[in-house]
Amino acid sequence: MSEIETNETERQARYNPAEIEPKWQARWDADPKLYTAEGHDSGKPKFYCLEMLPYPSGQLHMGHVRNYSIGDALARFMWMRGHNVLHPMGWDAFGLPAENAALKNNTPPRDWTLQNIAAMKKQMRRMGLSYDWSTEVATCLPDYYRWNQWFFLKMYETGLAYRKKSKVNWCPDCQTVLANEQVVNGRCWRHEDTIVEQRDLTQWFLRITKYADELLDGLEKLEGWPEKVRTMQRNWIGRSEGALVNFAVEGGSSKEATADPSTSLRSAQDDTAGGTGQSAQGDACSVITVFTTRVDTIYGATSVQLAPDHAVAKAFAAEDADLAAKIEALREEQKKARESDDFGAIEKHGVNTGRFAINPFNGERVPIWVGNYILADYGTGAIMSVPAHDERDFEFAQKYGLPVRRVIAAEEGEQPDLPFTAEENAVLINSREWDGLSCTEAQQKMAAFAKQNGFGEPTVTYRLKDWGVSRQRYWGTPIPMVYCENGHAGVEPGGVVALPASALPVLLPESIEITQEGGSPLGKVPEFLHTTCPVCGGPARRETDTMDTFVDSSWYFYRYTDAKDDTTPFSSEKANYWFPIDQYIGGVEHAILHLIYSRFWTKVMRDLGMINNDEPAERLFTQGMVIKDGAKMSKSKGNVVSPDDMIARYGADATRMYALFAAPPDRDLEWQEEGVAGISRFLGRVYRLANKYAETTRLGRIPSLVSRTQTDQALLRTLHQTIAKITLDFSGRWHFNTSIAAIMSLVNEIVAAEAAIDAGQASPAAVAEIVRNLVLLLAPFAPFFAAELWEQIGEEGVVFRTPWPVADEELARENEIEIPVQVNGKLVNVIKVPADADQDEIKAAALADEKVKARVEGRNVVKVIVVPGKLVNLVVK
Repeated sequence: MSEIETNETERQARYNPAEIEPKWQARWDADPKLYTAEGHDSGKPKFYCLEMLPYPSGQLHMGHVRNYSIGDALARFMWMRGHNVLHPMGWDAFGLPAENAALKNNTPPRDWTLQNIAAMKKQMRRMGLSYDWSTEVATCLPDYYRWNQWFFLKMYETGLAYRKKSKVNWCPDCQTVLANEQVVNGRCWRHEDTIVEQRDLTQWFLRITKYADELLDGLEKLEGWPEKVRTMQRNWIGRSEGALVNFAVEGGSSKEATADPSTSLRSAQDDTAGGTGQSAQGDACSVITVFTTRVDTIYGATSVQLAPDHAVAKAFAAEDADLAAKIEALREEQKKARESDDFGAIEKHGVNTGRFAINPFNGERVPIWVGNYILADYGTGAIMSVPAHDERDFEFAQKYGLPVRRVIAAEEGEQPDLPFTAEENAVLINSREWDGLSCTEAQQKMAAFAKQNGFGEPTVTYRLKDWGVSRQRYWGTPIPMVYCENGHAGVEPGGVVALPASALPVLLPESIEITQEGGSPLGKVPEFLHTTCPVCGGPARRETDTMDTFVDSSWYFYRYTDAKDDTTPFSSEKANYWFPIDQYIGGVEHAILHLIYSRFWTKVMRDLGMINNDEPAERLFTQGMVIKDGAKMSKSKGNVVSPDDMIARYGADATRMYALFAAPPDRDLEWQEEGVAGISRFLGRVYRLANKYAETTRLGRIPSLVSRTQTDQALLRTLHQTIAKITLDFSGRWHFNTSIAAIMSLVNEIVAAEAAIDAGQASPAAVAEIVRNLVLLLAPFAPFFAAELWEQIGEEGVVFRTPWPVADEELARENEIEIPVQVNGKLVNVIKVPADADQDEIKAAALADEKVKARVEGRNVVKVIVVPGKLVNLVVK
């Protein structure tokens, strides 16, 4: 061979992703149906594989790459397993960063967003991700957000969307309202250092609380979701069973004192962020409705305590300037504690109003206090204080000298110190006719007694509040409501009127000045603001708030199934075929926000008759974060690693494989660039081997059992063990790091056997089987690489549409197994025996081992315990 020919051969055998990957991407781009899902009549089992759609910030980082590599590997595996796969991608494209960019760069939000989408889509293609781009959605485009508006109208028609004034969370940086779920540790979920304020605003809400029980109960059916996520949702929904009890305010009307307690609680809960807890009937000062989970302790109540914003507290303050000043001080303390996320540690302060309420169970007068630790948005904003049986109440009573009365005792033995909060093995005392009842029995009977006598009832309350969806910003879905200036039949002047579906979409104006000051920017655009009433034709004003962007992501995965439909959000037939999602992949940080909203939206659509499923996803996987320099990789922390840089140095396949190999996918990954370089070197070894044996593979045939050499058997055993392991990993364990490690071990064994193969000690057919299946095993993890090798070894068709290899149990079975040998329970040695050895053979091998003989020399072997395939234990004296 000439020097020129030798150099050309070496060049061809050298792995060069800079040549290989663009070549295959160009071929794949030329086949628009390559990743397109087949029809419902394909006869194949369906598999909907989905990663959470990204916000188009402009650049992918390695956190994105890890998420998408997991989903991509799974989608390719399921294609190879013969499934009809839907693997879409889109863009969660509305949001505040676009407005910030408009301010900073003088670029319209739409232009900035679409430019970023184009850039990130280009990166995704370069990564070789297997998305069906024919189903792509961008939530900022009218063909998507018109359906947000359509859903809003449907919810308004059914009473799920409503408007009211309430206390809301306000982010000074975002200059907009945040839902309760978007406040994390007292701070904005987008601006981690910005303390959220409380403001009074009129807002639009979605009545998610209507589905509270179903959202809670449904978690038990989501066995394919991480328990951590389910626990977070349970805690957020926060179901509490208890009773409502009306305490009449002394001096108020006795008629008002028996106001319907259920009405009182509904009034409080409807005022989502700022409940008043007042009776819906008559004078707010006549009755105080408390919610308690421990009505069995009511004979121990020595005061009633109100939140500073409770209607009764406000009424008392209006009559007493000195009291008003003290309550205002409590309100400020509460506000500061909530904004600093220090509410649980708030120093408890209170003020005695000088007024009394009547305990309806025993007629006792109890003082009415206002406390800074009582929240208006929990229950009714009022509690009965039972110091003997509540730690918080006990602390408050000790501070202010309030009476402490024991009404619960242990069933047996010495009475515990106060406060005694246990319910099990405890009974009522000092509670008149209820004495001797267990706590649980008393709670049921006393709540029923309160209902029978018209001063209370059993009830359930939730931590979950209705979803405030109004946002005072431009770059979001316009809310399809107007305010009729003149009014008409059934609508007062300035009243709300819903637009008809035929008026959708309500388009965002493209030319707009964004200042993030003085309310929504839409209110400063006359051509948007001023319109006509769809009912009377008179002048009207549009709603200028836009929808929370979590509306966009609550149903986007249904649109993927029918992304081009301009007559309906999606075809029910198509959605019912694909749903529920078979595997959903994303970060655990979305456990409460996106994931609970999307479950709510699914149930609303089901009740509208659009879908059959109750839950959006059968299985959920939450991947770990990518950590660099001790912190989560993010643009704000300045520790982002661009995949573009890694691809330029090592190729997309090496970058993807590192993201899957460096740590189990559910654990955090500590970024190390050397790891990417190591994967690249490994792929280089495989490339050399495949090229070396390409001709052998092209010509090889499957051997008969009798023709296999010892080298064949050893290599095929490792191959089929590797196939079995990776198949199992994809079937639920998802230990892709150990899958790739198993492939590496297989390659190491091939390299170790090279001399034997080259000496003719391995049959061509065995070599062909090993090389061919090695390429198939790599296809989900390194698709460019596998496609190149598939072609080089003479195979036809698309490698990741080729059937996945099936492990042969006979070939995978070990000839020998290792058995630990113990003497008196302590390990002495590990011996090798034939895999089919019986107990006598294992015992003989253990006794013949030199280390074992040395250990038992001069001693009497009393007993030999053999556990086949597990261990041997010699009992000696």
